[in-house]
Formats: sequence, C-alpha cells, structure tokens
Amino acid sequence: MNFSLDDTSFEKAQISAVTTHAGGNMVLAARLPPVFPREHYGQKKYRLKYCTTSWVVYCHVSGIIAALLFCLYHFSGGIFAYQWYVSHLCIINMAQLDKLYRQWLDIQPLSADDEKRLKRKFMLDFNYNSNHIEGNTLTYGQTEVLLLFGEVIGSAKMKDLEEMKAHNICLNMVEREADTDEPLTETFIRQVHQVMLREDYKVYRQLPGGETTSYTVHAGRYKTRPNSVITPTGERFEYASPEETPALMADLVQWYNNAISEGTLTPVQLAALFHYRYIRIHPFEDGNGRIARLMVNFILRRHSWPMMVIRSKNKKAYLNALGLADAATGPIPADGAHASLKSVAPFVEYIESALTADISSMLEFLSGDREMMWWYEGEIVRFSTPTPARILRVLQSNPNASLSAISTTLGISRSAIQKQMDNLAEKGYISRPEGKKRGWIVNMTSVISYEI
Repeated sequence: MNFSLDDTSFEKAQISAVTTHAGGNMVLAARLPPVFPREHYGQKKYRLKYCTTSWVVYCHVSGIIAALLFCLYHFSGGIFAYQWYVSHLCIINMAQLDKLYRQWLDIQPLSADDEKRLKRKFMLDFNYNSNHIEGNTLTYGQTEVLLLFGEVIGSAKMKDLEEMKAHNICLNMVEREADTDEPLTETFIRQVHQVMLREDYKVYRQLPGGETTSYTVHAGRYKTRPNSVITPTGERFEYASPEETPALMADLVQWYNNAISEGTLTPVQLAALFHYRYIRIHPFEDGNGRIARLMVNFILRRHSWPMMVIRSKNKKAYLNALGLADAATGPIPADGAHASLKSVAPFVEYIESALTADISSMLEFLSGDREMMWWYEGEIVRFSTPTPARILRVLQSNPNASLSAISTTLGISRSAIQKQMDNLAEKGYISRPEGKKRGWIVNMTSVISYEI
C-alpha cells in the first residue's frame, strides 16, 4: 500500500473522486487534513510520500476494501473514510508490532555482550534525539564522547552540555523507577523535572514596543503562568491554565494507575495516550516534551516492552501526528487532558510505527551479519559489499593512511578505493579533521565494537 499526499485546506477535507478500479486495485484521489504526515514512520509497506500536485492516495487494496471505501466516499463525504483509514492502519500496525514483540521475547534473555551493546545504543540514541528535537545543538558524536567519556570535543554551548548530562541522569531515574512496583506519582514526575532543569532560571523577552519582560522557569514545580504554542496557521493553541494544572495532573496519574489495574489498554496504547494527555496539560514552563518522551519509556519498560526513540529527523511527522489528535480532540485543554483512545488514534499509530521500527532494528542487530553492519548516528547501516567496511577498519587503525596504502592493504585498485571513499565522505561516514586536508575521521562505529 503506497500513499502520496500533499497540502490542502482542512475545511475542504473530503474524498474527491474514485478514479479507477480494476482487478481488485484502485486509485483514490483524496483531500485530507493538512496536518496529515507526509512521510510514514519506518514501514516501507505503508510509506507516505510528498507529491507537489494534489492530495492523492494510491490504495492497493482488495476489491472488498475498495468497495467499502467507495461506499464511505458516497455516503459520508469522505471524512469517515479518512477516519476508517486511520483506525484500519492502527490495527495493521499493532498486528505487526505484536509479531515483532513476540520475536523479541523469543530471544530473551540476551547475552551479556548484546545487552551491553543495546543499552549503550539506546542511551546515546534517546538522549541525543530527545534533546535535539528541543533545539540542543550537540552532534551525535559530541553526545557520545560526553556521555561515555565525560569529555567535550569541538565547540559546544555549556547549556547544551549540562542539559545532555542532566537528561541522561533523568533516563537512569526513569529506568530505576520503572523496575519497581511502586505506583506512579506526581512527586516522581516533578523530581525528574527538577533534575532535568537543575535550577530555576529567568527568561527575558523583548516586547514589540522595545520593553523587556521576564519570567521565571521553575524546576520541579508546576507552571505559574499560561503557556501556548503558535500553530502553522498562525493560531494560538492554549494548554491547561496554571489553575487547572494541579487537578489535571492528579487526574492523569490516577487514570494511569487505574488503567494498569483494569488492563484494557495495551502498554503501547497506554504510553501513547499518557504522552498525549500530558502534552495537552503542559504542566511545566519548560521541558514538557522531554518529560513526555521519558514517561513513554517509563511505561514501556514497566510493562517489559523495549524502550523507544522518537528521532529528531522525524520531528515533523511526530508533531503532525500530535496535530491530528488535536484536531480530533478539540482545542479545550481539559478535553485533551481526558482524551479518548479513539480521538488520538493517529498519534497511537505513530508511536506503534516508531516502536515497530526500533524493535525491527534491534532484531536486525542481533541476527544480522555484524561484519557488514555499522552504526551511524544511532541507526544501522548495512553495506552491500565488504569493501566499505574494510576501508573503514583501515582508517580506524590508521587515520592518515594514503590511497596507495589502503590499495596495497586491501588489494584493490586506487580508483576503486577513491570511488568508495568519495561515497563514504558524501554520506558523512568519514570526514576530514577540522581545518585539515589530510587524514580521516571515521564517524561510524562497527557493530562488533559497540560494547560498554
């Protein structure tokens, strides 16, 4: 099933035409909300691609499903067809996720070496991506050196360095707490926030008239002033007021603890719904996105699921999925703080897809040919031939190796080595030291050497 989508106004959201239907397949031209994600989240089978002409959905489906969509088009004006698509895709994603989760359980317990490699990978991936989403400027390499060795390479802002270290401590707090049987409390959430921000600080802003105003961001305390965000359409989207926040947070924590006892939601649904409700409250003046993503992993780990990473490169899709849930839930903060699973289905689908990609990546790491696999900025790179990996290993042992030396060592022509190195450099896998024209830095890590 492939989809191509492009912008249109939400007010005109409707199925516009069924253009062809033959042999059980059909092409459906559709107009859908502008916040619908333009790219899918790791599943090639259901990839959404950007199209510059119109919102066009290419549905390669059975004749039965095609007929159903055709009826929905005629009798609902298209909106129900769109809602049906989201619900149907959630079911498909959950089935695929359950299958991968069973495969994950089948290989437990992991060997000590595999456990260490995966732990190190997740620690770096999660800290880098969750902070990068919020504007932290450290590179993946700087994050790795900082968190593993306590050192700083290149130029970096002190705020970003301290923020990254504090976030890693928060991750450790969440992991330890998730491994207990203690009920979730507001106190714990505030403690994590206190560690993340470290201390209160002032934010200064210049008003249109030239005057400067300021407010205090409180570490570990709920907000004392309203907060909101400006949407892409220029509208102000309000979160819960400071007066509403304590009661809504109490409701959220109580709901979560009750939901565990009831057992009607899967851990993934529980994590996605908690994230969404928490974000609609936005209880702190800063750090809400990072706390939300930490709490997703708190819930997953407590229920013996692998933890997940929302990657900064997918930030737009992540925010789009939240935006779709906002559109279904409505603008009233209290409604968002008590949102139903159905209304946040697009965000649940996003979380399921992201987690599916993460578990698939972990299974690939554990079962694939490690000689051919490398990490690059937290993701697996699998080379189709042995040559690039062999070149990388030569450069790791001798960063100043010349083309002739590499050619002699590997028994490959200089031209072939040059072509491979140009390709590695173009993709950022290798780079020159800053300000130098000789020598190479290998920006990748071999899966084999990925140990703590």
